[in-house]
Amino acid sequence: MPKRALVEHRPYLVASIASSIAYFVLRTQIFDELTIIALKGAGIAFLAVYAWQRSSATAAKLLAIVLALSALGDMLIEISLEYGGAAFFGSHLVAMSLYITNSRQETSPSQKGVAIALLVITPFVCWILSRDYAVSLYGLALGGMAATAWMSKFPRYRVGIGAVLFIISDWFIFLNFRTDSGTFGLLVWPIYYLGQFLIATGVIQTLRKELPTAAPV
Repeated sequence: MPKRALVEHRPYLVASIASSIAYFVLRTQIFDELTIIALKGAGIAFLAVYAWQRSSATAAKLLAIVLALSALGDMLIEISLEYGGAAFFGSHLVAMSLYITNSRQETSPSQKGVAIALLVITPFVCWILSRDYAVSLYGLALGGMAATAWMSKFPRYRVGIGAVLFIISDWFIFLNFRTDSGTFGLLVWPIYYLGQFLIATGVIQTLRKELPTAAPV
């Protein structure tokens, strides 16, 4: 799609990408802290607006709530890791509701195996990296989100992969705390944002095919 058409027909996606890039570039600069926090939240908040506006389906509204809670978590985590984690925990619970109510009718044994692996391995690795029971509980919700996304009717190469990228970004957060290395911290935002972008666009694309009369943006 030409750039002009993207701006005209997907303005909230453009705003999301612009906010995300601005946050990544400016986050280490001498800049007003509240502005940086707002930019960080705006990246995913605009995806939430995109989801709400692009489809009238109930699933789109659930997705918008998932993304709104994630945007809240992005901002709160700059103030308190516990508050930010709580917002993301809530986001994962709503996401599981979204994916379970839109599960795939037929799945292969290998697909079920991947889902089980995501559910089990995710909290285990969270424990290994943090040695914290609260983080492990969060990891269980994170793994549940990814497992149900993988088993949902939404495209695995967008929504499923996006959920896996979300897991990887969180693992890098815990690795960064453990090793005090800036390398892992540098990778967190691009991986996380790409994951959320793939989830948002993958779900909405599917819903709009099912409901072609959905309200345009």
